[in-house]
Amino acid sequence: MSQRKETPDTHSTDPRRKTRKKQSYYDDIKEKFAGERDLRLDYRPEGREQYTSEFEGDLEKYAIDPNAQESTPRPAFNDTVEVLFIGGGFSALLTSARLRQAGVESIRIVERGADVGGTWYWNRYPGVACDVVAYDYLPLLDEMGYVPTRHYAKGDEIYAHCQAIARKYDLYQLGVFQTTVTSTVWDEDEEMWHLRTDRGDHMKARFVICANGTLSKPKLSKISGMTSFAGHSFHTSRWDYTYTGADLSKLSDKVVGIIGTGASAVQAIPRLGAAAKELYVFQRTPSSVDIKKDWPTNPDWAGSLEPGWQAKRRERALRATEFTPEQLAQRAPISREEKIRRQENANIDAMMRIHAKIDEIVKHPKTADSLKPWYMLMCKRPCFDNDYLPAFNQPNVHLIDTHGKGITEITRDGPVFEDQTYPVDTLIYATGFEVQKTGIYNQIRGEGGIDLNAKFEHGVRTMLGIHSHGYPNFFVMGGYQASFRFNLTDVLQIQGDHIAACIDYARKNDHHTMNVTPEAEEWWVQEVIANRGKTTRSEDCTPGYYNHEGEGQRRQDGNYNGSYPAYIAHTKDVLEKIEENFSFSPSHD
Repeated sequence: MSQRKETPDTHSTDPRRKTRKKQSYYDDIKEKFAGERDLRLDYRPEGREQYTSEFEGDLEKYAIDPNAQESTPRPAFNDTVEVLFIGGGFSALLTSARLRQAGVESIRIVERGADVGGTWYWNRYPGVACDVVAYDYLPLLDEMGYVPTRHYAKGDEIYAHCQAIARKYDLYQLGVFQTTVTSTVWDEDEEMWHLRTDRGDHMKARFVICANGTLSKPKLSKISGMTSFAGHSFHTSRWDYTYTGADLSKLSDKVVGIIGTGASAVQAIPRLGAAAKELYVFQRTPSSVDIKKDWPTNPDWAGSLEPGWQAKRRERALRATEFTPEQLAQRAPISREEKIRRQENANIDAMMRIHAKIDEIVKHPKTADSLKPWYMLMCKRPCFDNDYLPAFNQPNVHLIDTHGKGITEITRDGPVFEDQTYPVDTLIYATGFEVQKTGIYNQIRGEGGIDLNAKFEHGVRTMLGIHSHGYPNFFVMGGYQASFRFNLTDVLQIQGDHIAACIDYARKNDHHTMNVTPEAEEWWVQEVIANRGKTTRSEDCTPGYYNHEGEGQRRQDGNYNGSYPAYIAHTKDVLEKIEENFSFSPSHD
């Protein structure tokens, strides 16, 4: 993806763009950005350690699945499958579709939840919807013969689409649900993966795809006294509709508090504000919240679509990310420093447009100022909800702006900020998820018994973010060193196609195993390094999960920041030279 597209110019239709501002205007705003970043870093210098995702003891309740019945005892699985997926979200579903097309019959999904869907299984909070246009986000629309009902699909439609994919490709037959893989160990004598679970299973698989998701393991801020709270509490990804009511009507006499104002909270807060007696929103850093132009799908347009329409749509979108020869010629004389300056200025213009929208919508000036994000657009995940800003005009909705500090104490009655306790009946944690963590509940040991996370302690080492030397027949989806797109399913589709092609090649050529060579792995590590760190953008950003909460990071420990077309070209080139990039062992047959 070109830098031009990484920071989209959402200001292009604004007539104010024609007014040239002095560079000092942008420099002053950048200085404000830096001050807000430093404030956050000074409050919580521990970075990612400020969170916990180990829900044990008094925190165990935050991991309980409210959507499933209590799991019933079953006999342990002690069988062998050809391909096993750890996780049942879009990564597993779209890759399984490609494997089915290649003739692979023995496919198993092992999923912690009670059904497929991944994030769309877990996240069922009120207002949940996708921020990417549905015709681009939902995968396999051509194959499924399906057109989403809205421009932006809601969570229940996306979840239903996941279930439909699983049915079409017969993925429920071998599926194992309400089960967590706890260890994945390579047996060098058998040349097979041995997987064990929290339910006593001991499964074997020839190929394993780690598809546990980019944002799947919920986390909580470490807040003093949080376990002493006497009211009812839950995480947004474990929404308790038994308590709130399906329409939130049971909150009509409740005082509700929500900690966090990220993507989940932005969608939930307007619905909570409309239902609760009182709502207290505890904000550490405001999100950039923009308007989402949504509408029902035009049935005439849907009926006019020809087979292959989504693939063609994606091809057009891919071409749009590349500069034309004329544009490249125009940019050639511009210095690197000037390109960066222009990009930053355009980014600031876009963020100031969001500030202006806040002033236009939010009636109370102090609240409006508190809701304004002071960082570059895309430093934190951009959010979209048309009802979020108007919610703060309601008399029962109260914004508690902690000015970057966050809530650091909770008593029996509720959160505390600046020595004031806010008594609430209900406390909702909108504190997010672990990000791009491979094997979130799972110890992965490859050749020589080497733990994958131990290998990565010295720097992430993969090829394409998918393969890692010493882990034969093992593939990772949605992890570091892969390309990044706001529309994540674009990347997952490319990775899924690549993985299916690798497995198909091994099967057709009587190769039992394939293991990326050290040389190919080193090539990709250097590609990642060469395409990262061209600016100080990550360091300049306010802390968030995009920049590891402001922690320092090695140049190879992140996403591949070359263009998205370049990443696709690399995946194709790796396949074309597959015998050079992998070592193989012969079939056992």
